[in-house]
Amino acid sequence: MQLVDRYLAGYSDVVRQQVVGLIERDKLKHYLDTRYQNYHDVKSDADLREYVMHIKNQYLKKSAPLSKVVYDSKIHVIKNALGTHSYVKRVQGSKIKSKNEIHVSVIFKTAPKAFLDMIVVHELAHLKEKEHNKAFYQLCQHMLPDYHQLEFDMRLYLISKALA
Repeated sequence: MQLVDRYLAGYSDVVRQQVVGLIERDKLKHYLDTRYQNYHDVKSDADLREYVMHIKNQYLKKSAPLSKVVYDSKIHVIKNALGTHSYVKRVQGSKIKSKNEIHVSVIFKTAPKAFLDMIVVHELAHLKEKEHNKAFYQLCQHMLPDYHQLEFDMRLYLISKALA
């Protein structure tokens, strides 16, 4: 199934076949609904900024400040991503100014809270680790111990939404 291959390209054939089996038996949505019953009230950009800053202050107090945190309706279409972290350096006179911004796909406005947590942690981890390397994923797991399971289940959630 092309949709499964798109979202689970890095996973084994066995895992992808298990997901196809869930879809064929019409059990994927039930699996997700059973596991993720808690939703959030983070609907506005202001609420999102407050939410992100709370997590940042808990785990990354000494990291660079964030100049912007917003929901972005264009992310999925333009960058084929779910969130982005941008870092811009500018020279102003004799000073170098930098800006860190986090943009989160609007998909997460209505997603379960755990998936919003996962994408926020992912984007915050980029404040310290720019690449998706071992240190990056260790930081994600430090902030959210079940990060890898949530990332996988979020991919299942996207498949489920695309099938609906």
